[in-house]
Amino acid sequence: MARTALRVDAVLVQAVIAGALSFAHLHDLAAAAGQDGWKAWAYPVSVDLLLVASWRRLRSDGPSRLAWCWFVIALVASLGANVATAGLLNLTEVPAWLRILVAAWPALAFMGGTLLAHSPTDHPPPEVPATHPEPDAEHEPIASPEPEAIPAGVAEAEETPALPAAEPAPAAPAVPAPSVPAALVDHARKIADDHQARTGSPIDTATLRARLGVPPQLADAIAAQLT
Repeated sequence: MARTALRVDAVLVQAVIAGALSFAHLHDLAAAAGQDGWKAWAYPVSVDLLLVASWRRLRSDGPSRLAWCWFVIALVASLGANVATAGLLNLTEVPAWLRILVAAWPALAFMGGTLLAHSPTDHPPPEVPATHPEPDAEHEPIASPEPEAIPAGVAEAEETPALPAAEPAPAAPAVPAPSVPAALVDHARKIADDHQARTGSPIDTATLRARLGVPPQLADAIAAQLT
């Protein structure tokens, strides 16, 4: 516990020393730039307050362009005064551009502080999950009564639709018998006589068709004329 307290005290002492030195450098620079009297003491207060306000905005609301912008501006003003008063600048003959910056600082610091205090944050508000209320007993749906049991035979009879009577198939149109030339009939008769003379039995339609090499319908027509 003693080491922790000592470390915290050392940090505070270091912060007080650094703040006092920066405060003095800002005062000396403002006084050299023509801001005498109480005005020279007000400049370091203004710079430090803007630096603290922007840093607090970064710590509380998270990173944002506005807070980072004014934090960098205040830090550059503080560091610039420390470097300028370290012997790099002749405080007896301050250049005109530095006098202009010092004279314009109050308006710039006022605008920065106002924006940091009154501008909204860049982060959107967190989304609230939608809650679904539980149904009350008064608004519960009323259960519909169960349908009465129907006998199996009646249910099947009601569910099965009556099939229409099947229409009789149309009769196939009669195919006319092909006409047989007389010469073909005579040739077929010779084949039939020869077959009967060799085998002793009349020739059948299949053998006649094979010998003549004609279609089945034409062979049937020739066989009908041979009988």
